[in-house]
Order: sequence, then C-alpha cells, then structure tokens
Amino acid sequence: MDRRSFLATTVAAASGSGLVLGPAAAQDALRFAAERKRLDLPQGRIAYADRGAGPVALFIHGFPLNSYQWRGALERLSGQYRCLAPDLMGLGYTEVSNVQDLSPQAQSDMLFALLDALSVASVHLIANDSGGTIAQLFAVQHPTRVRTLLLTNCDVHENSPPPQMAGSIAKARAGIYDQKIALHLDDRAYARSANGIGGGAYMDPTNFSDETLEYYFKPLVASPERRAQLNRYLAAFEPNPLLAIEGALRRSALPARMVWGTADPLFPIRWAEWLNQALPKSRGVRFVEGGKLFWPEERPDILASEAMSLWRV
Repeated sequence: MDRRSFLATTVAAASGSGLVLGPAAAQDALRFAAERKRLDLPQGRIAYADRGAGPVALFIHGFPLNSYQWRGALERLSGQYRCLAPDLMGLGYTEVSNVQDLSPQAQSDMLFALLDALSVASVHLIANDSGGTIAQLFAVQHPTRVRTLLLTNCDVHENSPPPQMAGSIAKARAGIYDQKIALHLDDRAYARSANGIGGGAYMDPTNFSDETLEYYFKPLVASPERRAQLNRYLAAFEPNPLLAIEGALRRSALPARMVWGTADPLFPIRWAEWLNQALPKSRGVRFVEGGKLFWPEERPDILASEAMSLWRV
C-alpha cells in the first residue's frame, strides 16, 4: 500500500470510529485506528491492537481509557515481541450487549477467551489502574498462561477501589457518571484542569491532546447504550475482588516487577511496596519520580525498558 492509500484508509477508519481529527492530528492516532482488529467472542466483539511477532505481551489498560494508552510501548516493544492490547468490555471500541457482565472477573474471563481464540499459550502481563485488578485475577487463576507480571500504578489489596473513587462510583450507580466524560469533550480546559483527567492523571496535562481525548472518550458517549455501559463498568469496581486472592498472590511463582509513579494520590507508593513484599518472586520496585496515574502513556521509554529487563529473567 502506498502512502496516499494508507492515509486514505486511516482517515476513513478514524471517521468511522467517530473521531474528529484536525490537520495537526498525530499520525499515531490515525495509524492506531486503521490497524485496530476485532474478534467475535461469546462476550462480544472485542477490539484490540496486535503488533509484532515473538513472545506475547498482553497489555491491560486503565479507566476510562482504551488500548491506545499503550501505543508508545507497542512502538518500542513490537520489534521483538508480539504485543496484544485489547479494549476492555464497556470501554474503547469493544462492542458488547447491554446485559454483558463488566466486572473485573468477567474481563479476566474475556481475556482468557481472547488468548484461546488467538491460540496464545502464555503471555507477559502488563497493566495499569483498574487493569491491574484484572491482571492480578488472571495471574492467580491462570498461572500457567502467565510468564511475568509487570504492574504500574493500580488497585492493590484493600485499596480497590481507592476511597477517592467513592463519589464517581456513586454517580455511576445513579447512571450519571457519563456526564463527566461528556464534559471533558465539551470543555477542553476542564479536561486538562486539576479537576479533569488530564490534570489529575497526567504528569503534563498538555500530553492529554485533543486527539487523545477524543480517541478515548468519543466512543464512551456515542449512544445511550454506550453511556450506560460506561456507568456499569465503573459501578462494577465494587465489591473489591482482590481481598479474596491475597493468599494466592503470596504463593505466586511468577516473576513480577512494579514500576510506580510517586505523585499518584489514588495509588500511593505504599501499595507498590505491599506488592513487593507479597509476591515471592518480586524483582522489586522502580519509582517514577513525579509520575501520576497514566505515566506509562507519557513515559513509554521507561515502561519498555523495565518490561524488557523483566522478560529476560
């Protein structure tokens, strides 16, 4: 495919996904939209990125993001590894029914089905935010399918969900949290303020570009059904599923590594230290000074370096 055909294809894919991309739109957003794959599973039509060849790494994104969160890491790692990054059910461009279970356990079950459908025997797991809950469940329930576990700022033990999420979860149960996501699209200054996700979860709010914001949030409010799924995803954070697997984590034989931003109020560094003590084969913690919740998106160089070091164990 020549450059003109490639650009025509990527623009068409972006248009079909509901994206509005201006002349300065980053080429990685266009490429990611064009390369998106879909697979029909019992749980729904799962959207995912699949790049590279070799040992498989499975990336589990945070809330309310999608697989685009990992684009920088995929760019750096796909030369040596096959990188799979699905959109979780209820988020991103994955399509599910209005009655599909969206709990962390159901998400873990979907990932198991995805790997089976793709004939992937085992993976290196990488996760962030609520994706960390899913990764921990998957790791203890399917230990033979996991080679290593790399966790960034995420839910851990009693801090799942973090207490600061109580108000958002209450709004989700009331069916109105979607209004906050819509506000991010309507008011870009708010989106990058301390009250918005850009200011609250990014080290540099300007990294939460218009193109990134739209790629993440437009599908979440594209229809009443998608808005309802967004609310259900967030409401399913409770009850906490991690307390029940503490014993299994403490018996885990998986090599693990925590890479943790130091400026994240939702997931303070003490929870990285808890994991380091709990996981018998932990390879320690690396702290990312000043890193907030979504630092892996901003510093994919750090993530890729740490992943390759762990995967060589």
